[in-house]
Amino acid sequence: MPPTPVPPTPEPIRPTLPVPLYTATDLRKVEQLAAQAIARAHALPLMERAGQAAAELALEMLGDRGGRVQVFAGPGNNGGDALVVARRLREAFVPVDVVFDGDAGRLPPDAAAALAAWQAAGGSLLREPPPGAACALAIDGLFGIGLKRAPEGRFAGHIAAMAALARHGVPLLALDVPSGLDADTGQVPGTAVEATRTLTFLAFKPGLFTGDGPDCCGETTLADLGVDAPAHVPPSGHALDAGTLAGLRPPRRRNSHKGTYGSVGIVGGAPGMVGAALLAGRAALLAGAGRVTLGLVDEQGPACDPLQPELMLRRWHELPRLEAIDTLAIGPGLGDFPESHAALRWALAAPLPLVVDADGLNLIARDDGLRSALAARSAPSILTPHPAEAARLLGIDTRSVQADRIGSACRLAATFGAGVVLKGTGSISALPGGTGWSLHRTGNPGMATAGMGDVLTGIIAALLAQGLDLQAALTGGVTVHGAAADAVSADAGMPAGLPGLTASEVAWRVRTLLAAATGR
Repeated sequence: MPPTPVPPTPEPIRPTLPVPLYTATDLRKVEQLAAQAIARAHALPLMERAGQAAAELALEMLGDRGGRVQVFAGPGNNGGDALVVARRLREAFVPVDVVFDGDAGRLPPDAAAALAAWQAAGGSLLREPPPGAACALAIDGLFGIGLKRAPEGRFAGHIAAMAALARHGVPLLALDVPSGLDADTGQVPGTAVEATRTLTFLAFKPGLFTGDGPDCCGETTLADLGVDAPAHVPPSGHALDAGTLAGLRPPRRRNSHKGTYGSVGIVGGAPGMVGAALLAGRAALLAGAGRVTLGLVDEQGPACDPLQPELMLRRWHELPRLEAIDTLAIGPGLGDFPESHAALRWALAAPLPLVVDADGLNLIARDDGLRSALAARSAPSILTPHPAEAARLLGIDTRSVQADRIGSACRLAATFGAGVVLKGTGSISALPGGTGWSLHRTGNPGMATAGMGDVLTGIIAALLAQGLDLQAALTGGVTVHGAAADAVSADAGMPAGLPGLTASEVAWRVRTLLAAATGR
C-alpha cells in the first residue's frame, strides 16, 4: 500500500510512570500492613474508605437523573464494601435495594460490622433481586480478589440477574474486580459480570487488563484509599502505556550516519510467504534502523521491494557473508523447509542480538537441538509468541497458557534465558530468567489481523540495532506497536479498535510515535 500520511510535527509524548500491579497474594499483604497502620492512627478503616469512594462514583454514574440502585452483596469483604456503598447512598437519599442471601453469622468481622451499620441505618435485605429492570444502576459486590473458581448456585444466579439488567440498559458498577473474573490471570472459569465501570481498590491487579479482564471491567479506575501500596510491598509487576515511551530513544545527533543506527538482518520469506518478511523489513526501517537486509528463503523471491526500495533483498545464505549486520530477526514467513531449518541453526549460533517469531518458534518447539541452541545463546534473545506458539514451546495446550499468561511468559523466559512477549489482550513481557514482567495496556481488537506480529518483530529488531538494551527494546517495541494501532483507530473515530486495520498502517504510525518519544 502507498505510504500513509502522518503528522509532520508530532506532539511530544507526555511521560507517565509504569503503573504498579499486584497479585492477590501480595495485595493481601498490603491490605494487612495498611490496616495495621490505620488502626494505630485511629483513622477511617479501609472498608469505609472503599465504600465512600464507590458511593461517590455511583452518584456520578447516576447523574442528575437519579433513580433506584440495586446492590448485590456477597459473603466476604467485597460484600462488606457493597454494604457501605448502600449505606452511603441511602444517606444521600438514593433509594437502595440490597440483595444478600448469605449467612450473616459467617461474615468476616469488617463485613459483619458493615451489615450491622446498614441495618442500624434502617436498611433491609432481599434474598432475590426485585423483578424487572426497575433500577437506574446495579452494583456488583459479590466477590473480590479471592475467587479462583466458577461462581455457583445463587451467586451465578445473581450474576445472571445483573446481565439481564445490563441488557435493559442498566449500567453496572463492579467493586474491586468484576465477580467471576480471576484478578491475577484475567480468566473467567465460568460466568462473570461484564461491568460498565470497575472501581478497583488499593492497587491495580493484572487480571483487570489481560485475558477477559478488559471485556469484563469496562472503564477501570483506581481508588487507592489513601494507601501507598509500594511503600508497604514491592509491586508484583508493572503496567505500561504510551506515556512510558517518553525518552525511549535519545534525539539523533546531527553528526551521524546510517551506520550509527544499526543494521538489521531479517530471515524469512519462504515460498508464498515473502510478504511477511517484507512487512518486518519495512517496519524495521520505519522504526529507525539505519539499514535493513532481508534474507529470503524463497530462491525465486523478488530482488526489490517496489513499495520500499530502501530494503536490500538477498537470499538467506548470503547473510552470513555480510559483516555489517548488528541485529538478527528470524521467523516471519520462514516456513518449514530444509532451508528454513538451516537458516534457523545459523541464526541461533550467530553472536548477535536475535528476535525469534512465528515459524522460527514453531521449529524450535519441535527440535530438541534447536531448543538447546536457543537456551545456550550468550547474545540477547527475544521471543515473540502468540498463545498457541507459547503452548508448543512449553509442551502444554493453549488453554493452559491463557489460564496463566503471566506465569507462562515467565516460564518461557526462564526456560530459554530470553526476553519474551506473550502476545494477546494485555500482552505480557517477561525478562530473561523470568525475573520480572510487565503488562502492556496499549493495543486494541483491530490488531487481530495478519501481519501484525511481523511488524512487531521488525520494530523490536530495529530498537535493538539502535543500541537499546533488551528490556527497553522489548517493552518499548510492544508498547509502541499497540500505541500505533490505538492512534490509527482513534484517527478513524473508532478508539476501541478499527475493523480492517492493517499491519502496514500500524508500521507507518510507529515512526510518528517514536519521533514523539524522543521529543524532537
